[in-house]
Amino acid sequence: MHQCNSLSAFTRPRADLVFDSISAPYWLFGAFTLIVAYVVRGIAGFGSGLIAIPLLALILPLTVVVPLVVFLDYVASASHGLKDHAQIQWRQIFPLLPFTAAGVLTGLYLFKTVDSIMLAHGLGVFVLLYAMYTLFVNEGSTQVSRLWAMPAGALGGLVGTLFGTGGPFYVVYLKHRGLPKTQFRATFATVFLMDGAGRLTGYFSGGFFDRDWLVLAAFSLPVMAIGLYAGGHVHTNITQRTFQVAVSLLLVVSGISLLLRH
Repeated sequence: MHQCNSLSAFTRPRADLVFDSISAPYWLFGAFTLIVAYVVRGIAGFGSGLIAIPLLALILPLTVVVPLVVFLDYVASASHGLKDHAQIQWRQIFPLLPFTAAGVLTGLYLFKTVDSIMLAHGLGVFVLLYAMYTLFVNEGSTQVSRLWAMPAGALGGLVGTLFGTGGPFYVVYLKHRGLPKTQFRATFATVFLMDGAGRLTGYFSGGFFDRDWLVLAAFSLPVMAIGLYAGGHVHTNITQRTFQVAVSLLLVVSGISLLLRH
């Protein structure tokens, strides 16, 4: 798989040089990845970052990929949060916020200072661990205390800022708070909107949104919209467990590929 040059610590890639080094087949791979990721999000309500970021990181630096997918996820979450605003459970959100903010601030510092290849390897480890968790751990349905908002918020903010994949921590917490599906989707989308606003502000202030990144984001938006629409209208007989296993196996492949980057 094509790889971009590694970065030294405390530096970011110039987007124009990164984009000029990528050939047409890899752009097609990127577009296909986005469609698959947002079809999954359209079906499940989450998961786009877990799929898109590890695969896109095989052809682009994480310092380009993470802000891009966070932005796309932010747009996708806005549509869910605004559409189902009456279902938002604010009493489940407020305990998360201070810990999420602390995680985001820590993540922004590390995102700007840690070498990009180290970030890619860290993402690979996280993706593999999450895939193993979904394959072999039965979450059950026990309702947990609001005290679990502390680790869920902190890890969601930290991992979300570093890798764009903090959603699983919020998903597990909110599911174990006993929310029905409609309330869960609206509440999760709102958490992501508030968390994502902090991350996007940090990426912007860090100079990650240059002209070439904005062009990439503009081209990615309609691709994301196609995937979301398809996922929201697809009718399938695949069971939830089969769907989950397929996604987890894809994560295993992408996680191993990231660990092999050098």
